[in-house]
Amino acid sequence: MDLQLANKVVVVTGASKGIGLAITRTFVQEGAFVVAGARTVDALDGLERVTSLAVDLVAPEGPARLIERALAEHGRVDVLVNNVGAVRLRLHGFLGTSDDEFAWSMQTNFFSALRATRAALPAMLKQGSGSIVNIVSVNAFFEPDAGVLDYGAAKAALLNLTKSLAQEFGSQGIRVNAISPGPVSTDLWLGRDGVAQTVARASGVDPETARKNVLASIGGVPTGRLSSPDEVATIAVLLASPLTANVTGSNYVIDGGLIKTT
Repeated sequence: MDLQLANKVVVVTGASKGIGLAITRTFVQEGAFVVAGARTVDALDGLERVTSLAVDLVAPEGPARLIERALAEHGRVDVLVNNVGAVRLRLHGFLGTSDDEFAWSMQTNFFSALRATRAALPAMLKQGSGSIVNIVSVNAFFEPDAGVLDYGAAKAALLNLTKSLAQEFGSQGIRVNAISPGPVSTDLWLGRDGVAQTVARASGVDPETARKNVLASIGGVPTGRLSSPDEVATIAVLLASPLTANVTGSNYVIDGGLIKTT
């Protein structure tokens, strides 16, 4: 199927690993040009049709710098994928989570996307079209424990913003959608400071046992596995495609069946 993304200009934040890198590669496979931002961009070196920019996207000026690079390089922005995100497990619950820790999560998971969107919208409005895809999380609406309470709050804010922007700018040709992954096989779950390793250290078990215990504690994943970054990327390119031109304000969940309610 031709997704009609050839020569479209796509900006991806947090593009150097995990979901962001998979999204970058998938858009390139569809013939798009990608302007990819991350703190380190070594993984992006040599990728055809990719312009990379080493930038701190949590810094207030960082997202605008990335959008400016896209406009300088290509003169337009057709798609923005807000993928920057991170989580730090809070093992001491609400009373053990400080204002600074909440602020860190909001800056990383919400304000980075808000600022990138604010920077990209004027160009999209001028050209009368654009698609924004926000990578949210099932934790925006599924909170089985206190371990990710600040992350969940920040992602809930991003999901709410997604729907608000879809309402405000839909009549001007701008579509805004969200993807809410459950557990994905990235560093967030499997890395040195990811969920499995952090819980393993705290509970005295090996990381694989910790991963299984965490998944069981939140209700289990019927498919028996984590989603892959490529599977999330597939949804991102579909939402960016003109073939889904009347889809906006939606939130697409990919979680292996973790969420049991409708």
